Amino acid sequence: MTAQRPSTPLVLGPLTLQWGRRTYVMGVINLSPESFSGDGLTDIDAAVAQGLRFIEEGADLLDVGGQSTRPVYSARVEVGLAGSVAGGQGYTALPIEEEIARVVPVIERLVAATETPISVDTYKASVAQAALRAGATMINDVWGLKRDPDLAQVAAEAGVPIVLMHNQDGTDYADLIPDIVASLRVSVGVAIDAGVPKEKIIIDPGFGFGKTVAHNLEVLRRLDEIAASLGQPMLLGTSRKSTIGRVLDLPVEERLEGTAATVALGIARGADIVRVHDVRAMARVARMTDAIVRGTPPHLLA
Repeated sequence: MTAQRPSTPLVLGPLTLQWGRRTYVMGVINLSPESFSGDGLTDIDAAVAQGLRFIEEGADLLDVGGQSTRPVYSARVEVGLAGSVAGGQGYTALPIEEEIARVVPVIERLVAATETPISVDTYKASVAQAALRAGATMINDVWGLKRDPDLAQVAAEAGVPIVLMHNQDGTDYADLIPDIVASLRVSVGVAIDAGVPKEKIIIDPGFGFGKTVAHNLEVLRRLDEIAASLGQPMLLGTSRKSTIGRVLDLPVEERLEGTAATVALGIARGADIVRVHDVRAMARVARMTDAIVRGTPPHLLA
């Protein structure tokens, strides 16, 4: 199934995202020491330095988050690749004041140091408001407005784009891909009803959230169906996820190659933005995949 690419570019300060021309790389600035990925930072200077390094390595955007979104996994015992991921530990929601205290100083420092657009990774309206006041220009909601619908109003009033991710409690589906599409369609509708322009809505299929390993692999195989069904730009976040660890039987620090495979396949299946921890490597993967999928880079045609 061929996805109909969104035609309206998205302008974020000096960056214009022209969908379908190339893949954009979003670097993760993780201020949650509870995070699954092992890269949670608590030092502001270190976080800012990481962000600036990511920009040098090829990041087009930075995503700053203070709340761990480690999924709360089902207690069912995993059987092969079909069961739920066993042994994971869920996250505890941070008090709003603490989440703001984590993200705002880093956003302020990054905004002062670079023109690269900053996204705030939060599902809480009050945190997003504080981050936008600090200079963020994008919201990334891992609950697709299902935890705090007021977040849509925040995005609408500020005139900023919002990423809406599919997520759910538990891993039960009547039909995986149609259920994900239906849920995302509801999220998009909530955003539009609040006044967010359709061209400022980005979808995320939620790889690793409310899904078994088998579900996540199917989402990747059928990513183009999701993109075609919704017609919105798509962000994909597979970086270092536990599905890669389960398939390869590797700890989080050894999932670079597995992440590269998912990023390349995701781009081939319609991803427009890839959210990654290992920016230098994944920027190269994206550039090579774009050359294959979208055509030879102009500078190599001469």
